[in-house]
Amino acid sequence: MKKYQTITEISGPLVFAEVDEPVGYDEIVEIETPEGETKRGQVLESSDGLVAIQVFEGTTGIDRNASVTFLGETLKMPVTEDLLGRVLDGSGQPIDGGPEIVPDERRNIVGAAINPYSREYPEEFIQTGVSSIDGMNTLVRGQKLPIFSASGLPHNDLALQVARQATVPEEDAGGEGDSEFAVIFGAMGITQEEANEFMQDFERTGALERSVVFMNLADDPAVERTVTPRLALTTAEYLAFEKDYHVLVILTDMTNYCEALREIGAAREEVPGRRGYPGYMYTDLAQLYERAGRIEGREGSVTQIPILTMPGDDDTHPIPDLTGYITEGQIYIDRDLHSQGVQPPVNVLPSLSRLMDDGIGEGLTREDHADVSDQLYAAYAEGEDLRDLVNIVGREALSERDNRYLDFAERFEEEFVDQGFDRNRSIDETLDLGWELLSMLPKEGLNRIDEELIEKYYRDEGEAVEVEA
Repeated sequence: MKKYQTITEISGPLVFAEVDEPVGYDEIVEIETPEGETKRGQVLESSDGLVAIQVFEGTTGIDRNASVTFLGETLKMPVTEDLLGRVLDGSGQPIDGGPEIVPDERRNIVGAAINPYSREYPEEFIQTGVSSIDGMNTLVRGQKLPIFSASGLPHNDLALQVARQATVPEEDAGGEGDSEFAVIFGAMGITQEEANEFMQDFERTGALERSVVFMNLADDPAVERTVTPRLALTTAEYLAFEKDYHVLVILTDMTNYCEALREIGAAREEVPGRRGYPGYMYTDLAQLYERAGRIEGREGSVTQIPILTMPGDDDTHPIPDLTGYITEGQIYIDRDLHSQGVQPPVNVLPSLSRLMDDGIGEGLTREDHADVSDQLYAAYAEGEDLRDLVNIVGREALSERDNRYLDFAERFEEEFVDQGFDRNRSIDETLDLGWELLSMLPKEGLNRIDEELIEKYYRDEGEAVEVEA
């Protein structure tokens, strides 16, 4: 390995150096400062005689007298089943005071999307314990279902709730298969306060035992932020496809990740795309999101819940816009519901899970799931429309039927959506609660539910009162 003292320029997180031999893209670099400190970096661009290196620990202390050594290999993640229960920094180094990681193998973090020919269609239910997700926007194994939030909203609380409650129901019941459930939590650009809250919750609830946590803080270098999700996904793929775990990967906050891409693009003097973000951001996000899925012949699965905060609450912003193209739906966190004290403040109307229909029903959740979900959507949407009308004509001008739908919308938010961040509901509890609310409406209004299911589950007014009492 040659050492070069040929640094020509330092720009933001990038170091430019002259070389006299070919250097590979993504190759790992060690930079030794004049003070003897060693920093790691990665080749971002390689052309004849000049390379651009992004430095993970930041360029502070690096000058033209620093030496550059190219290691001839790409960044690798040391993977082992013993990672469960560990807390690592954004570059994969342990920060929990535990022993050194002794890996089974070292895997290239770049990875690749699963070959479509080898993909198995996602259609097994994951129970999150959150009614607005399980009942209305069901998550299935191998899916990528982002949470669209905004600044100041409790998306982190919802992420923690899903991380500690998520289960594969048939595994809990001792069903077929011997896969276990694991959570990979990748935090990018979060504050120290948020990091402390995450760790306290993981330790308090015991969720850390089945989790691997990657922490990239707000004051860590932006370049490290581009590595963190790849380390997390490499770990997830190893646990899923080598150790047969069902792995749920939660990545927060993808907006911070995209801001890091923009910062690096500006340092490279790239021609910017929409709103200053790199033109290749769609490709970059797709390389991450498409690593979710199931592979034929393998027991395990990788399911993703990326979380992003929409700048200015704007869902046409490039980050949520491009994410929506790649992923299979979205869960919306609503500011109005949050201001009313609803926890979690999930607005089910613009939310969507495109793979829901294949992951619910008899043998997966319950035979009435699809019909109940459709009817709840329709009734809540009608109640929301009537709220706008009430603002104009007043409630007294509405018919008895319309007043029932208004009452339904209020109870739906207060009882179905608002369950608190510590309440864990099974899918049966969620569907039973849905029937209790639908029993407020006349039978003839339930036009999206099969008549046999109405006869089996519908409660008349007296029975509904009895249940509430």
